[in-house]
This record gives sequence, C-alpha cells and structure tokens, in this order.
Amino acid sequence: MKQETIHLAIYDSMADWEVGYVVAHINSPEFQKVSGRFEVKTVGLNLEPIRSKGGLRILPDLTLDMLQSEHSSMLILPGADSAAQGGIDAFVQKAADFLDADVPVAAICGATAALAKFGLLDHVAHTSNIKMFLEMTGYQGAAHYQEQLAVTAGNLITASGTAPIEFAIEIFRKLDLYSETTLKAWYKLYKDQKAEGFFELMAAHEDAH
Repeated sequence: MKQETIHLAIYDSMADWEVGYVVAHINSPEFQKVSGRFEVKTVGLNLEPIRSKGGLRILPDLTLDMLQSEHSSMLILPGADSAAQGGIDAFVQKAADFLDADVPVAAICGATAALAKFGLLDHVAHTSNIKMFLEMTGYQGAAHYQEQLAVTAGNLITASGTAPIEFAIEIFRKLDLYSETTLKAWYKLYKDQKAEGFFELMAAHEDAH
C-alpha cells in the first residue's frame, strides 16, 4: 500500500499545541480504518529549521515551492504570532491552489485570519477564534461565520485556537481515518475525559479485527 501524504505547514512561532492531536494520531496506526494509510510531512518556506511557539526546533521535510496539490491529501495550517499580519501569506497562496485543485485545507486560529485576509472565507461557512478577529482583516465573509469550535465546508476546515480536539475530529472525519464508532469513542476519551471512551476504543478495534 502506497501511503498518502498529509502536509503540515511549519513556520516560526507556529502554535504547536493546535496540531498536536492531529499529527500524533494520524501517525499512530492504532484504531485506524486502514492502518498506516497516511504519513505527515512538514513544509517550510525553506529548509531551515523553525522554532515553534512552544520552543520546539522542527526541520521541514520539503519546501513550499516543492509542494504540489496532486501529491497531497490535505494541507494543514496552524496558527502563528504573525499569521494575521501577513506572515504566512505564501502558505495561504498555496492553500488557495489546493482548494482550486479540490484538495482539502485545514486552518486553525491565526491561520483562519490569514485565509480571511486573502478572501478565502468570503463565500463559505467557517469559524475562528471570534468573528471580530476575522472582521479586523477587512474580509467580506461575516455572514457565513458560524459560532462553532470547528466547521467543515466542502474541502475547507476551520477552527478556533481553543479547539484542537474539535479541529482534529473534523480532519479525521474528512480523511475517513476512523469509523464513526471509533471517532465517538476517541472524542469521549480526549474531549469528555471519560475513561469508558478508552474501553470503547478498544472494543471498536477488536470488532474491526
């Protein structure tokens, strides 16, 4: 089986905690419908290491100009200190190319403001940290804003920076990573913090095998 690739954009001050659940569980074959179907590769503006908001030094696997939508199953954009002020514009342009090519894009926190500034949220349901955060960009999509922690609209996933678990759930569902039974158990364990979620995960895994 040839692995499909999920691309994670990385840049200085990226909010590493916003994509922690996503990366860890995509790279963990347990409970997946097709074990090891995906791999995550990091994409930097160049090949120099970046320093995340949490102080992690991360090396890119490839550069942004090497990234092609036909070789990707999704592009994920985490937030960053400079995201709303144009600091990740090159990645947003690539995100626009992905959406034009019918390839999913997932953005959280400041990355949603970057998309809004570029006009990518003007005509599609979306969310962010708060509506005012996006209105500061001058975007024209306020009528499509949803007061939810995470929203999927076609191939675009957006989420509040306070909702890394909901962000992960929307990504997992879009990728068809888990069965709905497993997904509900996963949410119960990590979001609701209920121990029975773990046992339901184990039961779902056993039923699948």
